[in-house]
Amino acid sequence: MIFDGVEMRGVTVGDAAGMVAALRRNRAYMAPYEPPRPADFYTEDGQRTRIETTLADQDAGRVRQYVLVEGDAVLGTITLQNIVHGPLCSAGVGYWIDQERTGRGLASAALAEVIRVARDEVGLHRLSAGTLLDNAASQRVLAKAGFEAYGVAPRYLYIDGAWRDHRLFQLLLHDEPPAA
Repeated sequence: MIFDGVEMRGVTVGDAAGMVAALRRNRAYMAPYEPPRPADFYTEDGQRTRIETTLADQDAGRVRQYVLVEGDAVLGTITLQNIVHGPLCSAGVGYWIDQERTGRGLASAALAEVIRVARDEVGLHRLSAGTLLDNAASQRVLAKAGFEAYGVAPRYLYIDGAWRDHRLFQLLLHDEPPAA
C-alpha cells in the first residue's frame, strides 16, 4: 500500500537498522504510551532478535506485522497480534507512527488496510485494541475505522512506571461462521 509516499509492507530482518533509528528518534515521544524497554531494545541486535521472533510467530499464524516506510526510513508499525482462530476468530491491533507524521492520516490508512487483511485474508471475526484513557488521537483513529468503545480495563498495562487503565475497543468484521 502506498499512502502519501509511504509504503506498508511486511517487516523483514533487514528493517532492524531502520527500526532502531525510528525508535531512538521517537523514544521520548512514545515513553508515555509504552511499557519499559530493556536497553537492547534500542540496538540493531535487539531489533533483529525481536523481528526474528515476530517472523517465527508470523510463520505460526499468531502475528502479522507491517512496517510503514518511506525510502529507507521506518515511520511506524502496525501489528495484528495474538491471532486466534476457531470459535474466537480474533486478534488485537497495535500501532505507532513517527511523531513527525502523526495527524496526517497515516495511521488511519494503515489501519484500514490491516482491517481488510484481517477480514479478507486471515478470516477473522473480531479485532480489538486498547488505548490509554487520555490517548485521544489513537481513539480518533479507531473510531474513524469503525471501532466501538466497549469498556475500561483497570490497571491493564504497565506503562510509564505504573499500571494504567485502558479504554477497550472492538470492531466486528463479519458474522460468518469460523472456517472449519
